Amino acid sequence: MSVSGEDPLERTGKIDFGGILKEASLAYVPEAKIGDYVIVHVGFAISKMAEDEARKVFEYLKQMDELAELKEAGP
Repeated sequence: MSVSGEDPLERTGKIDFGGILKEASLAYVPEAKIGDYVIVHVGFAISKMAEDEARKVFEYLKQMDELAELKEAGP
């Protein structure tokens, strides 16, 4: 993940969705920093989550083949 912007309302981050990079607003999680795991909904990071939980979610998404959908959607 990378972070840009100083204003908390304009801060964005490049989020790694299992190898797929997407940009998301960090306005709702101003405490987020590089290396944190966040839940993203419609382009907004809405909460932080623990690494072990994030790994479980990615495993479930892989099993359901939902990560392929992200690749098809493009940037």
